[in-house]
Amino acid sequence: MKPTLYLVLGLLALWMAVGFYTNYRASNAAAAKRQVDSEADPARLTDTARLTTDTRAQGRMMGYAFGLVACAIGIGFLISRDFSTWFAGNAVDTLLTDNVDPVKNPDYDQAEQAALEGRHLEAVGLLRTFLKNNPRELYAAIRIAEIYENDLQNPLAAALEYEEVLKHRFNPEKWGWAAVHLVNLYTGKLNKPDQGMALLRRIVTEHPTTSAARKARERLGLPEGATLGLTAEAPPPAAPPSNLPPGF
Repeated sequence: MKPTLYLVLGLLALWMAVGFYTNYRASNAAAAKRQVDSEADPARLTDTARLTTDTRAQGRMMGYAFGLVACAIGIGFLISRDFSTWFAGNAVDTLLTDNVDPVKNPDYDQAEQAALEGRHLEAVGLLRTFLKNNPRELYAAIRIAEIYENDLQNPLAAALEYEEVLKHRFNPEKWGWAAVHLVNLYTGKLNKPDQGMALLRRIVTEHPTTSAARKARERLGLPEGATLGLTAEAPPPAAPPSNLPPGF
C-alpha cells in the first residue's frame, strides 16, 4: 500500500510541477506579447484585457502550485512516518535485544586471558563478574558454557548455562544455533533425548526460517519447510468391557 501511495503522490507532484511550469511560461509569453503590442499600438490593449489575461494565467499557476505543495506535504508525511517507525523499531530492538557478539572490553579480555592460560575456574568467575555488571552481554554466558563443556568437562553445567542464554531475546539465527548446541548436549553426554527432541521442535516452531530450523527438521525427519502445530492429546484408551451385572 505504501509504495502505491508514494507512486501516486509522486506522479501527481510531477503533473502539478509540469502544469505550473507550462502556465508560468505561457504567462510570461502573454506578458511579453502584451508588452510588444502596447509599444506598437497602445490603443489595442485595454486595462480590462490585461487584467483578464493575467488572472487566467496566474489562476492556473496558483492552482498547480497549491497542488504541488499538497503533494509535497503528503510525501513528506509518509517519509517522516516511515522514518519514525524505522527509528522506533531500531530503538526497541536496541533496548530489548541482548548482544551475543563479543566486543572489546578489558574485563572480558582479562577473563579470556585466564582461560587461555588454563585458569578455567578463574576465567568463569571473571566472566560471571563481567556478566553481572553487563547483563546484556550474552556472549559472556555463552563463553562460560563453552568453558564448562570443553575445558572443565562438565556438560550439565554447560547445559544450564545454555538454558539461561535461551531465555533471552537475540538474533534468531544465533539463538537457533545455541539451541542446537544444547540439543547436542541433551542427546549426547547428558542422555536426555526427550528434552533434545522437544528443543528441536521448539526451534522449528519459534524460528522456522532459520538455518538452525532446517537442521532441526533433518533431525526430526520433517520435510523442508514443514512447521509444527499444536496437536491434540490422544484420548485415553477405553476400559475393557466388564462381565459384572449392571449396577456393579
